[in-house]
Amino acid sequence: MFIAIGNTPRDYAWGSTTAIAAFRGTAASGAPEAELWLGAHPGSPARVLDAASVGHADLASWIAAAPDQALGPRLAAEGARLPFLLKVLAAAAPLSLQAHPTPAQARAGFAREEADGVSLTAYDRNYKDEFHKPELIVAVSDTFDALSGFRPLDEVRGVLEVLRAADAAAPESDPAALDLLESHLTGTDPLRDTVEWLLRDGRGGDTGEASWVIDRVEELATSEQALASPYARSFETVGALAAAYPGDPGVVISLLLNRVRLVRGEALFLAAGNIHAYLDGLGIELMAASDNVLRGGLTPKHIDVTELLDVLDFTPIPAPYLAPIEVSPGVAVFRPDVPDFELYRVEPAAEPARVAFDGPAIVVVERDGVTIGGGTGASVSLGRGGSAYVTPDEGELSITGPGIAWIATTGTPELVSA
Repeated sequence: MFIAIGNTPRDYAWGSTTAIAAFRGTAASGAPEAELWLGAHPGSPARVLDAASVGHADLASWIAAAPDQALGPRLAAEGARLPFLLKVLAAAAPLSLQAHPTPAQARAGFAREEADGVSLTAYDRNYKDEFHKPELIVAVSDTFDALSGFRPLDEVRGVLEVLRAADAAAPESDPAALDLLESHLTGTDPLRDTVEWLLRDGRGGDTGEASWVIDRVEELATSEQALASPYARSFETVGALAAAYPGDPGVVISLLLNRVRLVRGEALFLAAGNIHAYLDGLGIELMAASDNVLRGGLTPKHIDVTELLDVLDFTPIPAPYLAPIEVSPGVAVFRPDVPDFELYRVEPAAEPARVAFDGPAIVVVERDGVTIGGGTGASVSLGRGGSAYVTPDEGELSITGPGIAWIATTGTPELVSA
């Protein structure tokens, strides 16, 4: 069964005013359009465009009423919940620094806040549900910029050396601020210690020392030495972040993180504990259907430093690229090691492209239209920006046409993590 769906883009302030409209082939509204949600998450469930076909106006209410048909027996028995959320995301300004919990952390955190009587809508609520929220982002624009994961310590030391050279060349050299920063980067757990100090002392702490360091780093990042260094892109990012959030600890934390520029078709997979922020670009985002976010700066929203530190993985890593697997001509799949989702990119050639799956799926079309046939003999034609929900009984999809189909579906059940 194919069910045509749609939604209204979320108007978060960081969203682009043009990118999602261009993706959908519609007129721009003039307001920010940040995220187009295609799923059953209660925050913005996708609308069923022909409500009479299923007797419900949105995916969430239909799945709740007919879980066996909508999800298949396995997922229906596990809680009648669509485990993934597909988005078209368009960032024209930086998002907040953030990380997401493991399944065990989410369950424990949700139970704790429920027992404490914290309202689900409270400003300081951390855990809105019991689920983890790993994320996959694939660049659709020519480039997509992000921060993701703590960079190797030798790179952190290289960044500090550039700052020292810039300070030495400044008319009013003041190395004491960098000495203080370095003192937190030389302990047994340098990244954790530095992040905790910046967040606690830099957000109204007693000493004011972190604020002094943040201000000095913001000044030095625009220097000739910084912008001519191997870390120029990181320092340019500091300048952009400082313009949006002057004095925010996240400005300096950004220098501890991998600065990533994806080109079209490249992807990042953000596992639990990965601190990240999207900076600019249009992408297809696929995530577990959760609303659990621990923020770490670049935001006026609540920051729970203690909980964030428990969730963050401070292990230095290279940028967490996820390469697609070429399944067949015109068909590639991004398959992270989680059971919640995987993402197909399908660009049919002369012959129909085929994708087999055993769970529910959601399709969104880029560029020109496509026609999709299923195993039951049903079919749907979708134009540019069109989207549809596919029930598991279709089993295999056959895609034809000049467009590109992005297909989100469930992953491998055996890949459940603790």
